[in-house]
Amino acid sequence: MLFLRSLLHTFWMVITVIPYTLGVLLARVLGLPVMVRWRIGTAWLMLSVHAARWFCGIHYRVQGLEHLPTDPHQGVVLLAKHQSTFETFLLPGILPRRIAYVFKKELLRIPFFGWSIGSMDMIHIDRKHGSRAFHKVVEQGKRLLGEGVWVAMFPEGTRVGRGEVGDYKSGAARLACMCGVPVVPVAITSARCWPRNGFVRYPGTVEVSIGPPIPTTGRKHDELTAEVQRWIEAEMRRLDPEAYPEAASPAAPSAPTVPPAAPKA
Repeated sequence: MLFLRSLLHTFWMVITVIPYTLGVLLARVLGLPVMVRWRIGTAWLMLSVHAARWFCGIHYRVQGLEHLPTDPHQGVVLLAKHQSTFETFLLPGILPRRIAYVFKKELLRIPFFGWSIGSMDMIHIDRKHGSRAFHKVVEQGKRLLGEGVWVAMFPEGTRVGRGEVGDYKSGAARLACMCGVPVVPVAITSARCWPRNGFVRYPGTVEVSIGPPIPTTGRKHDELTAEVQRWIEAEMRRLDPEAYPEAASPAAPSAPTVPPAAPKA
């Protein structure tokens, strides 16, 4: 039954992405502002999130929205835990500003979905180019942050399994320090319901916790990255203690890697 419900959800997304993408592309052809395209695309993302509740029983709960800056001209760099596809769909719909993801260019090749995100004024990079890719992030990131757009990055670089800790990279912190904008850490327990490499989705509640902005003035990017990691990983253990059994043991190491806990059907 879980497989069938997951299949129906996937089918729903495949069918509904087509008209929304056509709407995004039409808005681009007509020269409408990027915010129009953004609202169309975000509407489909949240439709998919709601469909996950209808078909798969996946709910979400958000805390910490009051921490976010209210100045419409204030750019921030969001650093979020990345466990599944779910958070990439959810964040644009729950945040009060337009966000720009930094993503690998291969996603642009996905029919309809890739065409949409390619029209959203985000930052797509070729990871094989190393320093050249980061220069592109800085160049486009400065422009977007200067416009009050929030740049969203996943410091672990890729999705990690439930209960696992990836290698936190300093690129996002470097961008924030260079642009003089704060970073906002975000913990998300999406793998509890939508495992990293799994097709089957499980009923439950995805917890999202948004931390207070961390100023970057006078900070070094490596120490800033370490502070973000400490906050996110401590919050992950608070939100999803079943995935971190060592958290209950004072003798356990501070950041172990454990096999993901099996979600309950």
